[in-house]
Amino acid sequence: MVISPLTLRRLSYGLIALVILSALILVWTALQRQESTLAIRPVSQGASVPDGFYIWHHLDANGIQFKSITPQDDVLLIKFDSSAQSAAAKVVLDRSLPRGYIIALQDDQSQTAVWLTRLRDTSHRFG
Repeated sequence: MVISPLTLRRLSYGLIALVILSALILVWTALQRQESTLAIRPVSQGASVPDGFYIWHHLDANGIQFKSITPQDDVLLIKFDSSAQSAAAKVVLDRSLPRGYIIALQDDQSQTAVWLTRLRDTSHRFG
């Protein structure tokens, strides 16, 4: 069986298109997975951060899944798989925490944003 050059060329173009399409789908799915972080800070200086077990109990009682609860300096960081989970957690924690705490979405810089920031910063060093 002899394959004509035209058929071989079409087959190679189709294979290249398939590889490019697969790469685009892979990149798109990687960009869709963005975790979200809530930060809980006391309003006044010297006040303590709420207990992680207390937070865990209220989130678990309302069926909200989270990845981790981490104290860092004077902030309690709660990581979620999605922004929908963090929004639901914010509603629950606004209700359950006593007054005197700020619950805010913390900016998670994606790897792309970090690289863009580095590229922008280094361009000013030339010249």
